[in-house]
Amino acid sequence: MSDRLNPFAIAQAQLAEAAKVLELDPAVHEMLRWPLRELHVTLPVRMDDGIVKVFHGFRVQYNDARGPTKGGIRYHPDETIDTVRALSAWMTWKCAVVDIPLGGAKGGIICNPKEMSEGELERLSRAYIRQVGRIIGLEKDVPAPDVYTTPQIMAWMADEYAFLKGYNEFGVITGKPLELGGSQGRADATARGGLYTVREAAKVLGTELKGATAAVQGYGNAGSFAHSLGQELLELKVVAVSDSKGGILNWDGLDPEAVAAHKQKTGSVVGFAGAKKISNAELLELDVQVLFPAALENVITSENAGRIKAKISAELANGPTTPEADQILYKNGVYVIPDFLCNAGGVTVSYFEMCQNAYDYYWDLETVHQRLDRKMTAAFHAVHEMAQSYKVNNRVGAYLVSVARVAKAMKLRGWV
Repeated sequence: MSDRLNPFAIAQAQLAEAAKVLELDPAVHEMLRWPLRELHVTLPVRMDDGIVKVFHGFRVQYNDARGPTKGGIRYHPDETIDTVRALSAWMTWKCAVVDIPLGGAKGGIICNPKEMSEGELERLSRAYIRQVGRIIGLEKDVPAPDVYTTPQIMAWMADEYAFLKGYNEFGVITGKPLELGGSQGRADATARGGLYTVREAAKVLGTELKGATAAVQGYGNAGSFAHSLGQELLELKVVAVSDSKGGILNWDGLDPEAVAAHKQKTGSVVGFAGAKKISNAELLELDVQVLFPAALENVITSENAGRIKAKISAELANGPTTPEADQILYKNGVYVIPDFLCNAGGVTVSYFEMCQNAYDYYWDLETVHQRLDRKMTAAFHAVHEMAQSYKVNNRVGAYLVSVARVAKAMKLRGWV
């Protein structure tokens, strides 16, 4: 993988830009360039056919200066340690930018969950916790769901951890089912938090969102909720959505319930009645007011950034825009809400879940939504004001806010 598209090299380059603006102490910068610790694990799993298959996984704890580390676990056939390192770094900045007392971590297993049975997934999930259980815990590192992991998988992991410890510690994992200490509002938190930032962006830009057109690339958890909640909360008209098999377009708008039902039935949004088939690349370049990159990393590059016509790019995915593309979008007046701000709603409600687990008292849905709104709104304006003050793009502005907070914690602790 070239450095240009290596997610960890990109994360380091983004940090370097912020370090230069902040005139960061060289030792602080060098520490922040690397994870504090990482664990590589080998996982033998007996498959349904009786054959033992060996999987490889990771857990990276990037920085815990501000508190226990926090971050999801991904199941993906193309998972790499550099992807996990980058995501753990972005989690560090994400927790800092929304000002919650946590550091950043990430985990992953190289596997294809679409080709595995429920029993195989359970055995894999329990095997992973048996290996990483020694370095996680409510006061150490708290995993959560991510790409192709679910509340059920989190439940198996929490149960395996309880077996290892001999007692329940539900706060060790977030994104759990409600019956096992999950939080109200966690399912749609990533998209909901992102939509709060879109609302605030429209205010500072003087843009009307009611009836504004939008496109969503990626129709997993974040993307599908961006479609339904975008319509419900902001009255956006979502005209295009896509998944890994392709996209659909209807300029009159797409009904979220009907699209979700079609995907549930067929496995893809492609083929939805009354919509034109388009590619993922074409979706990104549509002339819409709001674009939601909600798939994987590196989809907006120097090659296509000049053709992005959206007024606001709200990054629900991690790392969808390369550094070269960032400069082009900024020059062309595209208002980017960077990933570790835009998609921070998920970790924020996961933090709320940790709080509720810690004192065994649970909030109602309205309370969760109100507190999420306050956190995301405050974070958005901190980033916007920083970017305006330094005359830099919003991603650099977000780094300036978060890196300064982490660096100060490291200084106060006497690490550097």
